[in-house]
Amino acid sequence: MENVIRVGIVGYGNLGRGVERSIGLNPDMHVAGVFTRRDPASVAPLSEGTAVRAVEELPALADEIDVLVLCGGSKSDLPVQSPQLASVFSIVDSFDTHARIPQHYAAVDAAARAAGTTAIISTGWDPGLFSLQRLYGEAILPQGETYTFWGRGLSQGHSDAIRRVPGVAAGVQYTIPSDDAVSRVRAGERPELTTREKHTRECFVVLEDGADADAVREAIVTMPDYFEPYDTTVHFISAQELARDHAGVPHGGFVIRSGSTSSEASQSVEFRLALESNPEFTASVLVAYARAAVRLAAAGDHGAKTPFDVAPGLLSPKTPEQLRAELL
Repeated sequence: MENVIRVGIVGYGNLGRGVERSIGLNPDMHVAGVFTRRDPASVAPLSEGTAVRAVEELPALADEIDVLVLCGGSKSDLPVQSPQLASVFSIVDSFDTHARIPQHYAAVDAAARAAGTTAIISTGWDPGLFSLQRLYGEAILPQGETYTFWGRGLSQGHSDAIRRVPGVAAGVQYTIPSDDAVSRVRAGERPELTTREKHTRECFVVLEDGADADAVREAIVTMPDYFEPYDTTVHFISAQELARDHAGVPHGGFVIRSGSTSSEASQSVEFRLALESNPEFTASVLVAYARAAVRLAAAGDHGAKTPFDVAPGLLSPKTPEQLRAELL
């Protein structure tokens, strides 16, 4: 086995805890520390042996950490942290604002190349594993259409949007693929689907005392970008029901490439995820790419990378010889 990889975890919410759990399942890895913007004394890691330190201490620890896994948000954390930390460390992040990935890549690439580090961005499952499936589908079936469906799953961003509506005490939102749309795609129809036709949204809301349920429902279903483009159902429930039935963070979805290799042969490729814990699965993907980042850095392959640039064998703790003998 290679030397044990020393991994620093930056941020310790659901994703950071998932990274700590995942590292515990990988014998070739060790948590070098959790780094937080909070008071370190207020953070209780899953393992008693995990050190918690202030994020400001990181620059002095370059010789003690092989790779950082960044667990902040894509809106405001990662656009700053990824290029900043890539100027000292090899990193992995889960930047997931699709439209801004090229801009994020450019900023991180400049920092990593100048520093001689390796930074793998936009890992996870979408972007990440789903991105790879879209690429495979298009490359193998050039004549066809690709469809991505998300859910049934709890959307953290849309749930946050619900909770900002006046009169809402708490709430969650689930994204649900349309059964009719999925059936048509799987049947090989290759339909042109609108946003409304592909997914529906289901909300479970706890009202504040005295709130007008009709006004809250109207504010949710007409919210631009988040809910207006979709058929949205709003259920009002108690705080007890929310805690009992909606405490988990499930998610998933599937990518389907429907195409033809000749006038006589229709082909379909499908990749599906069914996740009981979105953050724990995403963390597991990040950890695998952290291993790849260390290997690329050791080989002198520096700069920013995406999952498209990383050979699959680099994700595995097994040697190339083992992979050829056991998995090929």
